[in-house]
Amino acid sequence: MTLSGQIAIAGVYEHPTRWAPEKTEFQIMAECARGALRDCGLSLDDVDGLFAASMSMGAMGVCNLAEYLNLKPRHLDGTNIGGSSFVAHVSHAAAAIHAGLCEVALILYGSTAASNALAIGTGLGGGGRDPAQAFVSPYGMTTVGSYALVAQRHMHEYGTTSEQLAEIAVTMRRHAALNPEAKMRAPIEVADVLASRVISEPLHLLDCCIISDGGGAVVVTSAERARDLARPVVLLQGCGEAVCHQEVGAPDLLTIAASQSGAQALGMAGVSHDDVDLCTIYDSFTITLLLTLENLGFCKPGEGGAFVEGGRIGLGGALPVNPDGGGLSSNHPGMRGIFLVIEAARQLRGECSERQVEGAEVAMVHGTGGTLGILHTGATLVLARA
Repeated sequence: MTLSGQIAIAGVYEHPTRWAPEKTEFQIMAECARGALRDCGLSLDDVDGLFAASMSMGAMGVCNLAEYLNLKPRHLDGTNIGGSSFVAHVSHAAAAIHAGLCEVALILYGSTAASNALAIGTGLGGGGRDPAQAFVSPYGMTTVGSYALVAQRHMHEYGTTSEQLAEIAVTMRRHAALNPEAKMRAPIEVADVLASRVISEPLHLLDCCIISDGGGAVVVTSAERARDLARPVVLLQGCGEAVCHQEVGAPDLLTIAASQSGAQALGMAGVSHDDVDLCTIYDSFTITLLLTLENLGFCKPGEGGAFVEGGRIGLGGALPVNPDGGGLSSNHPGMRGIFLVIEAARQLRGECSERQVEGAEVAMVHGTGGTLGILHTGATLVLARA
């Protein structure tokens, strides 16, 4: 059984705020729901499947959200696998629609991470808070510390340089300058990245994602129904999910979940890397994006540093990545996966003005949740313009 070509993304909406201390995360989600449904010409009365996660929602969170929205859906999914959750929600919604469990799925995220001064990358990455992590980080390894170890390993194995990582940050900022909703738009150069303070060697401040408020929504339905709605149809061609963990104490730090989920998504879609016109990839840190490109198969292990040089991943390059500016420059309200789906859909609909990837027909979306080097998830989609 395959979902390829049977399911569509019908509506998307990205909340314009990057700072909203006057709002709650549910309020942001509700405003996003209204925006995405308006985008495709549907209403809350049409929604019978609700998918959501957030930084603070507990076990009954999606039920509380349904009450807030005054919805009684016949299918609920509160899967939370970190920043990749909403990429995974698209494939879960597709499966539910295919199985007849719902017809119109609404995927929501909202966060006030910045206005709540939430320490995301520098907070403890386990330790005493998570019993499972106590065995690998008993003194409270920070998130950025774990990513720094992955970066150090890549540099040791392959000679990757800080300048190559900085090239990623510079490219994302260049894209953000074309996005009026991006939080950080002032141009930067490689020298600026290297001059910014070291957060955890070898990662500098500008190698790290920003922290913002924000939210988004995605409407998923059958391809047949989507063709009668207001916006151009974006088809789900392939999807995959994976988890990467400590492997009984002997992990390979440079093989991540993307290697499994990406291969599955490409196989289901029946496309090759050469068919992909752009990627939206989780960029919590510059090393995240570089390693993901390798594990998705766009270049061989160890070649990521050279791959991101020379404008290859910039607009006009061979493989534009994160045309909106990504988590490094546009927004990162704690869990960023939903914005990867939104930007890919907008690109395939040809709606992105100055940052539009010319002739975009196939996009690859990849979300990462958790922490590279310890425990993380990967979720990949292949989307195509109908």
